[in-house]
Amino acid sequence: MEPITLGQLLQAVNGKLLGTYTCLDALISRVDTDSRSIHPGALFIPLAGDRFDGHAYINAALEGGAVGCLTARERESYREDKFYVKVANTQRALRDLAAWYKSRFQIPFVAVTGSVGKTTAKDMIAAVLGVKYTVLKTEGNFNNNVGLPLTLLRLNKEHEIAVLEMGMDRPGEIDYLAGTVQPDVGVITNIGDAHIERLGSRENIFKAKCELLPHIKKDGLLVLNGDDAMLTTLRGKTPVPAVFCGSREGMEYRAQVTGGDRVSYINCRLITPHMDRNVKIPALGEHMIYPALIAAAVGEHFNLTPDEIEQGLIRFVPTRMRMNIVRRGDGITILDDTYNANPQSMRAAISVLADSHSSQKVAVLGDMFELGPFAPALHQEVGECLGKAGIQCLVAVGELSEYIARGARESGVPVVYHCADKAVAKTVLPKVVEPGCTILVKASRGMKLEELTACLMELTPQE
Repeated sequence: MEPITLGQLLQAVNGKLLGTYTCLDALISRVDTDSRSIHPGALFIPLAGDRFDGHAYINAALEGGAVGCLTARERESYREDKFYVKVANTQRALRDLAAWYKSRFQIPFVAVTGSVGKTTAKDMIAAVLGVKYTVLKTEGNFNNNVGLPLTLLRLNKEHEIAVLEMGMDRPGEIDYLAGTVQPDVGVITNIGDAHIERLGSRENIFKAKCELLPHIKKDGLLVLNGDDAMLTTLRGKTPVPAVFCGSREGMEYRAQVTGGDRVSYINCRLITPHMDRNVKIPALGEHMIYPALIAAAVGEHFNLTPDEIEQGLIRFVPTRMRMNIVRRGDGITILDDTYNANPQSMRAAISVLADSHSSQKVAVLGDMFELGPFAPALHQEVGECLGKAGIQCLVAVGELSEYIARGARESGVPVVYHCADKAVAKTVLPKVVEPGCTILVKASRGMKLEELTACLMELTPQE
């Protein structure tokens, strides 16, 4: 973050200065929302949640080195050496500050949303653009109404472009985030079942994702998955020019998988308005053509050459726990895809496992959350997918995963274990590890199945 003054902060958040502190030239060097990790010179913004209220930690934050804070209410006392800025709502003030701060940077912004693959698309776009530009990108899960403003506040004078991920679990959230960013390029990767519990139907998810569209700048671009049945209905109906990416004829950006080693990369033919060549993508699964095509479309929009786009695709490195390929001794491979899961990403991950060279293919799968009344059927469909893909063994973990186990048994998976929790699963894993096997580990973030990945690391020898 480039330093700002207290006077600028007051202007940005329409705040009122409380207490006796009066130095409007006081400098703020960063913004923190967690009182446990305060940095010297930071502004502390206390946020209120269902189970906590950051206002209770204002004193601790100031003691820890914050130069001042925002507050939504009067304080009983004020330190003379710290400033206190009163605002109506601290979360809204965080957004207002981020929007004001962003306006100081005359650089392009790319906004990426979608039910599945938005993190991969964001990372691949950033890898491609990074060949030519200095890129700020969303890190980790900073894609919500707190994380995105904090990401914007990381901008500095060296950045030439920003690639921002936007998540949502309710109507209005994409509208809130996109209104903050006002992107030059918008991307929607697909429409799936993620968060269907709160939104009620895939049609409502589609409407929520489309909240991005009116916020794209008039001279901007929209990049869409042309193989998605709902997104294809937008052709000719978008407020800015749109290009479609997919595997079928008629797409402006088209690709087809031509090979790969089934271990660490795929080869595909990439066809765009400005290139037609075979490229290597250091990731597994036919679904990886979509982020590659999206990255190519964004790259061409920002004047990258075919050579630069190919170079960027080769540089791509997935976010931690996003289909990370871990090689172990005895020819064992662990596919660590524990970051998150929904029905679409589960099927894609199972396809990657099925394509592996291993004679023994093991799926360690946990519950998928936020599916509401659709959860039993959607979990069972994942189990049926295992049988159709020829997976030999399933270790299902969690309450909902019982339906995955049921679908797996009914679809012919030879060996199926259902474990009530991770503790039970850890007693089962030694039974399924054998030389030459490939093991997929995947579940929703709340299951924290990376603990089972760590267990598998202990059970398998080093390469």
